[in-house]
Amino acid sequence: MFPIPIQKRPLINQISYRVLIPISLLIWLIPLIGIMLTSIRGLGDIAQGNLWGVPSEFLLFSNLKDVFQNTPMLSYIMNSFKITIPTMIGAVALSCMTGFALASYRFKANLFIFFTFIAGNFVPFQILMIPVRDLTYQMGLYDTVTGLVLFHVAFQTGFCTLFMRNFIKALPNELFEAARIDGTSEFNIFLKIVLPLTRPAIAALSVLIFTFIWNDFFWATVLIQGHHAMPITAGLKSLNGQWISAYHLLSAGSIMAAIPPVIMFFLMQKHFIAGLTLGASKG
Repeated sequence: MFPIPIQKRPLINQISYRVLIPISLLIWLIPLIGIMLTSIRGLGDIAQGNLWGVPSEFLLFSNLKDVFQNTPMLSYIMNSFKITIPTMIGAVALSCMTGFALASYRFKANLFIFFTFIAGNFVPFQILMIPVRDLTYQMGLYDTVTGLVLFHVAFQTGFCTLFMRNFIKALPNELFEAARIDGTSEFNIFLKIVLPLTRPAIAALSVLIFTFIWNDFFWATVLIQGHHAMPITAGLKSLNGQWISAYHLLSAGSIMAAIPPVIMFFLMQKHFIAGLTLGASKG
């Protein structure tokens, strides 16, 4: 059952749609606009309550300079890349293999394993805080980039497997059967047939996982304590002083933290949209 296009709905629905969409967009953008305006102000404007008016000075570059000079921001950014990229590669690679196995092979535990992956997505991650922290501590992985990467790979593989299994399941099974009849090995089927056909899904999943992991704050603060492995999301708290909150520096640092996911999305935009919309039409 496909939704009715807005152009075919009653006139009152079309008018409401055209009125409510800009309003909703503006409400969604207000916090982002506030952060951008704060990032170009000085501490004096904020102390005087000039939050939405014209800034007395344009201090964006000065604030960014303070951020990079007074904090190990470059180190935080590099740590974020060290955490995000291996996690993205590991989770997507594992989910492609598990998705292919669950979609192509019939065995007794198939549905049970698949439902286990699904059930893992519904577990509130907050209740795992203490067990995961204790486990990483016992394994000697606490306060390390490796420990955070391994946890994220394990935690994200469930969602990724659900995504990839359903995508591969929609592929014609005749392709796999024809390849098997020709004597192609299962590895070559996966490598030369499945991966090229699932490229849009892999691209969409990579963008999603990159964004999820890059923006993670909760596990970064739970599993990382030292600045040597802290990602940028958790490192932004170092911009606050003991007696005063440097909101202008926090806003400038937040803008820097948001740039890599935005660049990632625009670089992969074509494949991302194709991966999300593939199979969403009647034809």
